[in-house]
Amino acid sequence: MKPDITTRYLGFDLRSPLVASASPITGDVDVLRRLEAAGVGAVVLPSLFEEQIEHEETQMLRLRETGAHAFGEALDYFPALQVYNSGPDAYLRKIEAARAALAIPVVASLNGASAGGWVHHAKRMEEAGASAIELNVYWVPASPSETGADVEHRYIDLVTRVRAAVRVPLCVKVADVFSSPANFVLRLERAGANGVVLFNRMLRPDLDLEKLELVPKLELSEPRESRAALQWIGILRPHTRLSLAASGGIHDASDALKLLLVGADVVMATSALLRRGPDHARAILDEAATWMESKGYASVQELRGSMSARNCPDPTAYERANYMRTLTTYVADAV
Repeated sequence: MKPDITTRYLGFDLRSPLVASASPITGDVDVLRRLEAAGVGAVVLPSLFEEQIEHEETQMLRLRETGAHAFGEALDYFPALQVYNSGPDAYLRKIEAARAALAIPVVASLNGASAGGWVHHAKRMEEAGASAIELNVYWVPASPSETGADVEHRYIDLVTRVRAAVRVPLCVKVADVFSSPANFVLRLERAGANGVVLFNRMLRPDLDLEKLELVPKLELSEPRESRAALQWIGILRPHTRLSLAASGGIHDASDALKLLLVGADVVMATSALLRRGPDHARAILDEAATWMESKGYASVQELRGSMSARNCPDPTAYERANYMRTLTTYVADAV
């Protein structure tokens, strides 16, 4: 009998633990259908950026103000700004189209750093039919006057506000830059998050030596990047009931299995699907099922967390012991 690869994430029963995370390809309904056919358990639409929201609202304000004083009737021509649908309507239509085309959950993604219009647009995403909302918080705290506590408070405040505004499940995608990730995740849980995605990749700029300017530099992930999620999911699993999603560096079945073993509920793929196409999802799931069968695992539920810090034969490997063992072993081999 083939292993049962179903799992549960954000309150949804998923047919598989592989989720297609936010990327350019998840914005195309035809590609979403291919991903569903390949077996993914859910999809995350490309992010709606805070800057997009602000840009469209600014454009609408300019449109309303231009000529308004020259022509009195212009004041009645435009609807009241506070009720005007000034947000990115195209994104809402994507949600509606994806929900109509797919049977699997469709997660909307908001990317930004401040509460601002997030609450309003989270509600609109819910109304458009989003199964859940992912807060993709991407913020570089560049001011020397801001403390680590200030940074964490910004996240907690954002989650608290959005949680109060929507009823659909809410997950938070964070980077691995916090001084105490385990404590911070538990605070997100208390603020109302239903899940966390570990981890967001911080995309660093490069410097163009000819133009002498900073330029964006996007490089797809490598499998080694999944180790950060592996470590922290393994540590967190015994301490929280949150849905835990692993993101970054999941390219094949072995990457996915390791993260499920330490306690991930789902694994999210982006770079692998961009490189190899939507049908690569089927290869990952088939290989994972074959491995599970060879090891005697009847289900994902059975293997999930079996190598977390609570169940691992050597839980100190998640902490300082791994650091010492890695360095001393390398030195010995080199000599």
